Amino acid sequence: MNRNLIAIACVVTVMAMTGAAFAAVPLYRMFCQVTGFDGTVRRAEKAPDVQLDQTVLIRFDTNVRDLPATFRAEQVTQRVRIGETGLAFFDVTNTSDKPVTARASYNVVPEYAGPYFQKLQCFCFTDQTLQPGQTVKFPVQYFVAPEIATDRESRGVREITLSYTFYPSKDAPQGPGAG
Repeated sequence: MNRNLIAIACVVTVMAMTGAAFAAVPLYRMFCQVTGFDGTVRRAEKAPDVQLDQTVLIRFDTNVRDLPATFRAEQVTQRVRIGETGLAFFDVTNTSDKPVTARASYNVVPEYAGPYFQKLQCFCFTDQTLQPGQTVKFPVQYFVAPEIATDRESRGVREITLSYTFYPSKDAPQGPGAG
């Protein structure tokens, strides 16, 4: 009887550990998006009511991974007041002769600015299908939360880099029938 209990406990433990391993990535991503941990930008419902006199230089970095596409920010930098809503545009061009479905992910540097850099509108984490030769302009509406000025670790931040990577979507078909 004792051996059966031990065997059952081992099987349950292995199943729980396997489940935890599969759940770790989505749970970590959700944790980062909620807290801004590891430079992850938070999504906001509305802009703050307060704007400070202090400004921050926002740099925009774009990267393409495994795609026949170009991806660039229309402005490489923008200077915004803390609490002010900024608007940046990004152009993506499909340079192939086939439809391409891709999505963008992002992060913020320095990492400790992540909780304070918040987006109101973004094209990230959503599949985007571009037809052959098509160029699409994507807007990003954002602000730097006024609380950054009182946080001991981040109050001296004068520059924040928002970095995007555009990559093939694993959830969408690619090639001639896509789109």
